[in-house]
Amino acid sequence: MNKVDSRLYIIGAGFAGQMIVRDLNRKKVFGTVTAFLDDDKNLIGTKIDGIPVLGPIDSMADALRVNPVDQAVIAIPSAPVERIRSIYNVLKNCGFMQIKILPSISQIIEEKAHFIQARDINPLDILGRTPVVIPLRESLSYLKGKRVLITGAGGSIGSELSRQLLSGGAERLYLFGHGENSIVNIYRELHLLQCEGVGEKATIVPIIGDMRDRNYVKYIISHTRADVIFHCAAYKHVPMMEENPVAAIENNVLGTKNLLDAALSCGTERFVLISTDKAVEPVSVYGASKMLCERLVVNAADKATASKAFMFVRFGNVLGSRGSILPIFTEQIKNGGPVTVTDPAMERYFMTIPEACSLVLQTGGVGNNGASYLLDMGDPVKIIDLARQIITFSGFRPDKDIKIQIIGARRGERLVEPLWTPEENPTPTQYPKILTLTNARRDCFNLDNLIDSLIPICNYIEEKSSLYRNSEQLLKILRAAVPSLDAFYKEQEAAKSRPQTNRAAAL
Repeated sequence: MNKVDSRLYIIGAGFAGQMIVRDLNRKKVFGTVTAFLDDDKNLIGTKIDGIPVLGPIDSMADALRVNPVDQAVIAIPSAPVERIRSIYNVLKNCGFMQIKILPSISQIIEEKAHFIQARDINPLDILGRTPVVIPLRESLSYLKGKRVLITGAGGSIGSELSRQLLSGGAERLYLFGHGENSIVNIYRELHLLQCEGVGEKATIVPIIGDMRDRNYVKYIISHTRADVIFHCAAYKHVPMMEENPVAAIENNVLGTKNLLDAALSCGTERFVLISTDKAVEPVSVYGASKMLCERLVVNAADKATASKAFMFVRFGNVLGSRGSILPIFTEQIKNGGPVTVTDPAMERYFMTIPEACSLVLQTGGVGNNGASYLLDMGDPVKIIDLARQIITFSGFRPDKDIKIQIIGARRGERLVEPLWTPEENPTPTQYPKILTLTNARRDCFNLDNLIDSLIPICNYIEEKSSLYRNSEQLLKILRAAVPSLDAFYKEQEAAKSRPQTNRAAAL
């Protein structure tokens, strides 16, 4: 049987599509570019670089004869989500099995698009809202010539921040992380992007280490002389942290304190903590740990010298992060279902990872010392509706081909995650989708005393050896300090004591 050569169709004959074609022609390894598909009547019927322009796009379903190996690349970075969804449906009807997409216009710097930036389309591209357009190079100007350290650089947020930071003109990018494989992966990816002409020529330095090691953290910050730190690293799986509460506090709280203390003593100019809606009136150990991290950052800001800026940026769920519902749903669909939803009423605020990271980077440049920021997440989405949309995206019918099973909320989960407390009073800034919060302090604990009480539980101290890894004592301390956590636990304990005949099984 003769091998069928892959044909490439570029959707969009504008600057991005044309640059992709020139990029492919230089490489000559990805197949033959057969045609552009476009809606511009002035272009349809013409040729660009010898390649015909066909269209309109919506009429192509009956006109193209597509082989399974053929690929389509959507190269319209300014298109809104609704248009991407429409184009995707047309391409599926054409028979395309392989569909790629370029990132949004905010990720295309100075009208330079590269084929290497194209990735397989996924539900995020057609289910979310249209991201805000941020002039990335302009918003990253504060990083020009700086040394930037990203903790958790191998994670979903950290790795996307690293990709976008390539365009900031930083002198060095330090990729700090505990997981060897994840750091290796993002390190190699950034080098490949640079080799293909994406971004600027920052020196990229991978660093394997653990935030819990206080001396090592101070050593790293002092020797790298990091000007700016984006602190993304955290244990964040709520049910897992409920089972491992000491690890959550040790890593998230004490690790953040180690990093902040090192940044203060070593003269770091800017420190940006990535926070979460689960820090608002927390009902889980993870949420409590992030609430304490926010307090630590504000406390560090009080100690920072003039011209320094220590801040946190809080937002809700990001679609597609590791361990989030999207990959879980996708895996469940691949296995034939069921897709599990905790409660029909459960809802969350969502944002795509690239948009969240662009806004974080912008906030890092315009944020003030001691200020607290919140990203505008739009309207909440019901998880069950998202499950139906992802099933449909995957080519199946919800509740017919793939069942949806209600399993009940797990410990530490609530139906709705608020983004702020009433006292925080979110106020718009001059920058779209960036809000500032009032640092309303109504804690019923002294932060330094609370941290001191947690240290011997997380770190072995001989004269207090009985406290080491004592999760019961840790929970007692946290519940006494965080009324919302105590109230939620009491409610859960009361529910367990009541007879239940149809209690849903946990995952």
